[in-house]
Amino acid sequence: MTEEKKWKAALSCDVAYDGQFFYGVKTTGIFCRPSCKSKSPKREHVVFFDTAEQARKYGLRPCKRCRPDLLEFQPQKEAAEEIKLIYQQFFSDHIQLKKELKKLGLSRNRITQIFQMQYGKAPTEYLNELRISRAKELLMDTKDNILQIALQSGFESLSTFYTQFRKVAGVSPNEYREAAADKEQTP
Repeated sequence: MTEEKKWKAALSCDVAYDGQFFYGVKTTGIFCRPSCKSKSPKREHVVFFDTAEQARKYGLRPCKRCRPDLLEFQPQKEAAEEIKLIYQQFFSDHIQLKKELKKLGLSRNRITQIFQMQYGKAPTEYLNELRISRAKELLMDTKDNILQIALQSGFESLSTFYTQFRKVAGVSPNEYREAAADKEQTP
């Protein structure tokens, strides 16, 4: 591939050329993937490399934006996994959940977009699944009343709890508890 073709690929941030070459910017001391969305450098400051190792030996460091030092760089996937982990840890604590999500530095809309693209469902749907799963455990393992279980599971309203529980489980919380008790008693 000619340097001119590489230059055009870098200018257009063409992801199809990632892995085929890297380009370095002598004035900044950084090297990038062809798909990097950073500001385009002047052509006279650019040097091309076949491997990331060659760029390092030249004295350049990897770009923090496109991460050419990683074999695979999928910031959306990584963010989605981080969001999912936060949901799993704090689904029942709304205040802590908001604090942890805020630490990500992403807007609420962006969090929703990233999560939905990665997992094919809205965050609220996933959170309700986690909460219902917890509620099922509590219904089977405790004698707590329905309101206590709803609150412990992360629901802020009893009516929302009943609606979501019936939607996911197909029965009311009381019916679920009774069915679970009947199963235990049946030999």
